[in-house]
Amino acid sequence: MWRPPGGTVPCMLSSDTPDGQGKPVTTSDTLVVLTNPRAGKGRGARATGEVLELLRTSGLTIQPVTPNGAEEAEQACAEAVASGARGVVVLGGDGTIHVALQALAGSGVPLGIVPVGTGNDLVGSLGLPTEPQAAAAAIVTAVRAGHTRVIDLARVTTEAGVSRWYATTLAAGFDSAVADRVNRMRWPRGPLRYHVAVLVELARLRVREFQITVDGTTHTVPGIFAAVGNTGWYGSGAPVCPQADPADGLLDVTVAGPVGRLTLIRLKPLLYRGEHLGHPLVRTFRGATIRLEADGVIGYADGERIAPLPLELTAVPGALRLLASPQAG
Repeated sequence: MWRPPGGTVPCMLSSDTPDGQGKPVTTSDTLVVLTNPRAGKGRGARATGEVLELLRTSGLTIQPVTPNGAEEAEQACAEAVASGARGVVVLGGDGTIHVALQALAGSGVPLGIVPVGTGNDLVGSLGLPTEPQAAAAAIVTAVRAGHTRVIDLARVTTEAGVSRWYATTLAAGFDSAVADRVNRMRWPRGPLRYHVAVLVELARLRVREFQITVDGTTHTVPGIFAAVGNTGWYGSGAPVCPQADPADGLLDVTVAGPVGRLTLIRLKPLLYRGEHLGHPLVRTFRGATIRLEADGVIGYADGERIAPLPLELTAVPGALRLLASPQAG
């Protein structure tokens, strides 16, 4: 999730090589570098200097941008697309990437990822470098060689007709309820907040009746959570949709059935090992278009709040171009 860094100046595209008027410069040779110092509990701040220096000394023209929040970040990415930037490099986590996708999807402007978030599920799913300096070096190599990799994205549309893009997984049910509670809690701080939220939601655990329409065919499935994956991972490395392929034009759906608290606790280790698909109470589906319905459930995608169900989800082939070798992952 994007949180504005304290004391940051308002967002403005600024270049390492301003023109004689002191105006921002963006050309087709420029990489816009979107930084989120708050990512990864401060990991972003620690990595920013080294990564920017590596990009500068490689001979690339870079344009660092540190926005005050998600709205300014999305605007900066939209400006990069409009100006014909060579690419946008995100130095952040899955939440920062999610913001960038809203401008980059379908634009042809490639995305480079320097992962400094808490989960980094997208780079994990795609097999991209997970260390900041290695990721930056791989981006430099890709830019110099003109290498890109094309992947699918998912487009989710709310009942009000508002659409958002996501790259990893949409969660609905128990896990999204935990995320929603964490976002509303002001105490305790740090990792303990998540554990408290899990305990509260376990106490409130209830089976939902999901209506899942896959390419026009509706299935009624009781369960405690559903996940719709473009890639396989969510929740800091859990392969909830382990067979999801972001190049097949399809979305994978995993539903955990009507289990109790103890069974859910036992199911979680299987989930993190990718062994849950063999469980008799886990069901899976695959399709190009998914409609997900359930009463009282909120959808979270890429770890970001989307909207209450019902939601329409569509796989969009080749919607995102990455600054990466086509063989990466």
